Amino acid sequence: MTVRIATWNINSVTARLPKLLEWLESAEPDVLCLQELKCAADAFPFEAVRELGYETAAHGTGRWNGVAVVSRLGLEDVVRDLPGQPGFLAEDALVAAVEPRAIAATCGPVRVWSVYVPNGREVDHAHYRYKLEWLETLRSSVLEDAAGTRPFAVLGDFNIAPTDEDVFDPAAFEGLTHVTPVERAALTALQEAGLQDVVPRPLKYDRPYTYWDYRQLAFPKNRGMRIDLTYGNKAFVDAVKDSYVDREARKGKGTSDHAPVVVDLDI
Repeated sequence: MTVRIATWNINSVTARLPKLLEWLESAEPDVLCLQELKCAADAFPFEAVRELGYETAAHGTGRWNGVAVVSRLGLEDVVRDLPGQPGFLAEDALVAAVEPRAIAATCGPVRVWSVYVPNGREVDHAHYRYKLEWLETLRSSVLEDAAGTRPFAVLGDFNIAPTDEDVFDPAAFEGLTHVTPVERAALTALQEAGLQDVVPRPLKYDRPYTYWDYRQLAFPKNRGMRIDLTYGNKAFVDAVKDSYVDREARKGKGTSDHAPVVVDLDI
């Protein structure tokens, strides 16, 4: 059985709906993990996606964040939010809010988490500390599935480049988030928990970047980062027969600033 699983930070599912539907029809993923919906769960375009044969489990509150799992293999055991997921206390808030950044589902033979890891903003910012706490909660949340025999993966926008090879110029990121040793150590902790980074093929270019800023011609100059990641357990990794970044989906006007990452499994 061949199963195609993908992840894509869509950067507003409402604004990118035509792009999403076009991509679902052309790439034909069996499971698609989405991040940064920027819409409430009940505002997700369920019907438009259902017409293409997909069910959707969405988790969002509007404005920012938001995650979903889109599947044509069924959706079972849906879980919204990580167990014990920390919240973020904004400057103008009285209570820390648990943001819609994680959703899990079993889709046929595979279980997945779609995650949108906090950005971190700046190294000395409270959001950075929140990011590290969130990542530790993620690690503890996946231990059981990571050790299991069922193919399992955490896919999404991690807002971390695992190595210096995953950014176009390490010097340009010196002192910034996304590349700090502490953030990268959190990814190492996922590996120690039993998950492996599935690195996609770069195809046309020598680096499999997944994100390019809208500004300063970053995409045509390939000044990107690999921050959209797939971490799978042994059963998942052993089944991988191909993986790639679909750069074509990043081209043109009205696109997300991220490209989909596709993983094909032979189960």
